[in-house]
Amino acid sequence: MKKFLVIAVLVAGLIALFGRGSPGTGNGGAQLASDQMLADAYANHSEHLQVQGGGHVIAVLPDDREGSRHQRFILRLDSGQTLLIAHNIDLASRIDALAEGELITFSGEYVWNENGGVVHWTHRDPERRHPDGWLQRGGQLYQ
Repeated sequence: MKKFLVIAVLVAGLIALFGRGSPGTGNGGAQLASDQMLADAYANHSEHLQVQGGGHVIAVLPDDREGSRHQRFILRLDSGQTLLIAHNIDLASRIDALAEGELITFSGEYVWNENGGVVHWTHRDPERRHPDGWLQRGGQLYQ
């Protein structure tokens, strides 16, 4: 019984530290863990890595209109790392009136580039072959 209790306490602690993997559940410890994961992904030139995190918008870029349309913006993480977010607006709602300084949390697929990386797949997969991603601003979910 004591062994079960110790395991239950450890699992509860991990859930509290890292969240449940859904929008809006993050906390300071989880943010530090996601920033470290993204720093490692950048250092290792990682690709096709499912990530979650959050940062402040430092630049709103023009939409990419070649092929599938993507809303694009750059986030700065608390660690200082920057990420390009490429949000498919053919499959998900656009974040209207996005402005510099806003906090955006995200879940998507990381791909390395020399500027910090790109996060895409921030939407549901209509074919259900890829993990669903999302963006969140002020309690509003975009996927």
